[in-house]
Amino acid sequence: MRTVAPFPAARLRRNRRTEALRGLVRETSLSVTDLIWPVFVMEGQNDTHPVPSMPGVSRLTIDKVVEAARHAESLGIPAICLFPYVDPALKTEACENAWDPDNLSNRATKAIRDAGIEVAVMTDVALDPYNANGHDGIVRDGIIVNDETVEALAKMALAQAEAGADILGPSDMMDGRIGAMRSILEENGHKDVSIMSYSAKYASAFYGPFRDAVGASGALKGDKKTYQMDPANADEALRLVERDLMEGADMVMVKPGMPYLDICRAVKDTFRVPTFAYQVSGEYAMLMAAARNGWLAEEQVMMESLAGFKRAGLDGILTYFAPRAAEILNG
Repeated sequence: MRTVAPFPAARLRRNRRTEALRGLVRETSLSVTDLIWPVFVMEGQNDTHPVPSMPGVSRLTIDKVVEAARHAESLGIPAICLFPYVDPALKTEACENAWDPDNLSNRATKAIRDAGIEVAVMTDVALDPYNANGHDGIVRDGIIVNDETVEALAKMALAQAEAGADILGPSDMMDGRIGAMRSILEENGHKDVSIMSYSAKYASAFYGPFRDAVGASGALKGDKKTYQMDPANADEALRLVERDLMEGADMVMVKPGMPYLDICRAVKDTFRVPTFAYQVSGEYAMLMAAARNGWLAEEQVMMESLAGFKRAGLDGILTYFAPRAAEILNG
């Protein structure tokens, strides 16, 4: 056991006296390369549409997404993550548009690749944007069916890889989907496409603004508690991470972030693999709402929250704050 010198020999405030001293002993560092920027894409041309429940965040047409990717590149942000706002007319119970090579998400990926922009493109692998029922899986007689959904997700993953995605983000929480995706990617020559699995995705109340942003709020019938995790569980998260790694995941994610930092730390300490968290829409919205009301200092709480993810042991964060944080970090 370490011993601490008695006061006054041990004055821990000595190392806090100046910014230079604080910098020398700082235990956690945040950099631009820790950030992934989630971006919402919609149909149209040269247009943006603000998301009311997420101040400062807008849906973007594909040409504007290309501009956003170029801005991310200029800031040194290594990756963006695409989420589509799908035309309700294309949503069906079978979710066929999810694996259409020319769907909105795939066209956005191709546009970024065609522009020669050197950022990694991450995509979302889940059926909810395409599902008339609003669920991440196919619904049969009121039940979200697992194995049929996994087959659909594998086709979706292949279409995204063929569009040029660098990282696939399965966010559906179906059993066995990582193995199915890894198999279909290998069989079709996409062995270098990475999978960042949403391994520990909780049935959280913090997702509300996101569902507004992708147009899924009104479509959802019931809840997602039969496939997303119980917020009371921790050991289960480790079992899920272990399974996904065995099935071929390259990176894992905990979602949401701030309410689950204990899970983030446990995952990193247990597996020592690239571990990420998603600072989800509700986390972002609550900080922004408090700041806009003058209750919190916006810039300071933004950077403090991101540092907290790094202190919990994470390798990176998906955050809507990414471009603003990058500007600060770049000085």
